[in-house]
This record gives sequence, structure tokens and C-alpha cells, in this order.
Amino acid sequence: MGQRLVALAHNDADFQLVAARESANHPRLGQDAGTTAGIGPIGLPIGPHLPDEADVVIDFSTPEGTVEIVDACLSRGWPLVLATTGLSAEQQQHVLSAAEKIPLLWAPNMSLAVNLLMKLSSIAARALKDHSSGVDVEIIERHHRFKEDAPSGTALRFGEIIAAEMGQTRQQHGRSGRPGPRPRDEIGYHALRVGDNPGEHTIVFGMLGETIELVVRATNRDCYAQGALAAARFLAGRPPGRYGIEDVLGL
Repeated sequence: MGQRLVALAHNDADFQLVAARESANHPRLGQDAGTTAGIGPIGLPIGPHLPDEADVVIDFSTPEGTVEIVDACLSRGWPLVLATTGLSAEQQQHVLSAAEKIPLLWAPNMSLAVNLLMKLSSIAARALKDHSSGVDVEIIERHHRFKEDAPSGTALRFGEIIAAEMGQTRQQHGRSGRPGPRPRDEIGYHALRVGDNPGEHTIVFGMLGETIELVVRATNRDCYAQGALAAARFLAGRPPGRYGIEDVLGL
């Protein structure tokens, strides 16, 4: 993601890259960020520190790295676009509290298409919640073999949105053996890890006699980088507070 952010931001007249930050033990420290991103030298070395001045920071990292970035943005008053998932409850609370002092846009998925599908899922859940035959909701997600958390943060967010409308109170992560009839207050999650899949989510609303499936697929990671850049463009200059991609989309 860092490589694609560098490549796309460098070619966008709205942006000027002022830092490409990595962890202090990263093997590519000191290398030119543009060369690493495959676009040739741009005169910006990869380093472990943030610059003295910036209009907005974009973070795709690890939970531990995110906490460091949040603290740095708080100390400098910088807006932060955050896309990291897998944070503990304590880390999440730390991130959310930052919105009291800085503009914070935190989304588990920066794809504009994914966030539009979240809105459509909310509309579908609201419309179907009183369906006479009942509605079974299953969320299927596919990602590359290197992804560390499961289900994806995006899948869990889809579940939160739907449960807020339909009232499900339990999560079922996969099934095996003889679990018995499916409870009505359950959302099922199924995580597939295959090859280099950059991300795919299917939301299934199953009823007696008919089924609705909402599907969004990424074919490469540029959709996430473009969404993060759109979020950065939106967030720069905003007052402190928590924002979402729905604000970027005007939903």
C-alpha cells in the first residue's frame, strides 16, 4: 500500500510527498521511495521519522505503528487518515479519543466502492428486517495469503452495519460438525485466504424462496490508495472530529 500511495500521489498534482515513513528496522530504510514504488527516483528517502511540516498523514501499518502515528499527529496537530485494522479494544479507544483534538478519518477499508456497498447493505438490512420468512445474513471475504487478521476489518464492519439495522446479537465464524439449525440472531463470517487476492466481500441476505447478494471486488490495490488520497484531500483543513468515507462520498 505504501508503494502505491507513493506512486499515485507523486503523479497527482494535488499532492506533494514530504515523507515516506517505515519502521526503524525496515530493510529499505534510506532507499528512494519512488524507486521502491517502481516509478523511478523522486528524491525522497524512506525513513523512520515524520517531517517537520505536513498537511495530512495517511497510515496503512500495524496496530503498534498506528499508535505511534496517532501520538505523533496529536503532538503536531496534523489530520490523520487511518486504514489500519486488527487493533485491540484499548488501541481503538486511544485512536478514537484522538478525534477530540485532530481531524481523524478512520475506515477499515478505503475503497470508495466498498463504502458505497456498506450504504447499500444498510438500506437492504433496513428494508428486510421484518421479512415474514426471516433473513439469514452471511458475510464471505477473500484476501491474499499474507493477510494476518481474520475476518477482515471490512467484513466485521459490514456485520456491525447490518446488525445495527436488523438486531443480530451473535457472530458465527465458520461452521463444522453438527451445529444444528441456524439461529435467527446470527451473522455468519467466512474468511478465505487465497493467492494474491487484494480483497473481495460478498454479503448474502438469504430468505425462503429468494436470495440477495451484494458483491464488491478489488482487482488491484490502487482502489484503496485512491480512496485514501481522496480521504486525505477531504480531511486537510477540517476541524477536529471523527470523519468517515461516507463523508468523502457525501452519503
